[in-house]
Amino acid sequence: MPGISAVDTVRVNLASLDLNLLVSLDALLQERSVTRAAARMGLSQPALSASLARLRRHFGDELLTRVGNDYRLTPLAVQLKELARIALSGVERVFTAQPEFDPGSSTREFSLVVSDYVVALLGDTIAGLLTEEAPHTRLRFSANTPSTVERADQVLLTTDLLVLPHGFLADLSHRDLYRDEWVCVVGADNPVIEEGLTVEHLETLPWVATYHGQTASTPAARQMRMLGIEPHVQVVNENFLTVPALIAGSDRIALLQRRLVDMLPLNSGIRALPVPFDAGPLIEAMWWHPVYDEDPEHAYLRDVVGRAAELAVGGRQQDGIDLTDSEPQNK
Repeated sequence: MPGISAVDTVRVNLASLDLNLLVSLDALLQERSVTRAAARMGLSQPALSASLARLRRHFGDELLTRVGNDYRLTPLAVQLKELARIALSGVERVFTAQPEFDPGSSTREFSLVVSDYVVALLGDTIAGLLTEEAPHTRLRFSANTPSTVERADQVLLTTDLLVLPHGFLADLSHRDLYRDEWVCVVGADNPVIEEGLTVEHLETLPWVATYHGQTASTPAARQMRMLGIEPHVQVVNENFLTVPALIAGSDRIALLQRRLVDMLPLNSGIRALPVPFDAGPLIEAMWWHPVYDEDPEHAYLRDVVGRAAELAVGGRQQDGIDLTDSEPQNK
């Protein structure tokens, strides 16, 4: 068409699309079943089948192929699955945006990707603040995984916050929450308690490692390897709260956060010892996509999490550093 740019042509094509097809596409790809997707959307199966037919014509692809009694996603559908979820989330945010955010009347679901350590330390306080101030909202905690961290810029388009220590992410907005420190934990009857923990013990004792892999690690474990200390990893575990049970009554050793250890019962069967190398500080932060810097709902959630950290940890100032500065930081 003369005088119309390629960008304008795309916009004309988008204007002719039914936005409801994006909702249908997301439901179909998530459920991988016309029946389940129709039930999820509150539609009849013939109505959603008609939408699937329109989507197949648009993409020139089957999207869902029947194998026995199940449907499988085509390679294109696999590519579209996360893109559709991101696009739909963006559309929902656009059309539910308000000039001002009223927590008392909001029915929004707030989503945080966190470790079990963060849930143990902050979860109840965050939930309590939302219950008091925004009683109709929902709070969703999702488990942190190495793949989540690797795709953080994409994940944070559909998830509000990722709570993670410094050392993994850059080019994302963040706000520091609190400071912690790493300690070594051993069984309460481990003889190294009397001897004093040394670097040689770190190299000879069997380890329980958290988030252990080529791209997965805790900051302290990464620092240990950078110093040339290679641990003998006997058990790999992607939870912090289950580490004590794997340590008690054994000769194993692990790294845990001091604040988490302090929350454990006295009869947990472990002892915390100073780390015999410079592990560096552990500064926990919340991270989000810069597109939400000025979003009133998102700003409210960040304020809630920041206040929860103040209440749970106790005090804004630690080591002369204000870890609860309300202004977004970009690194």
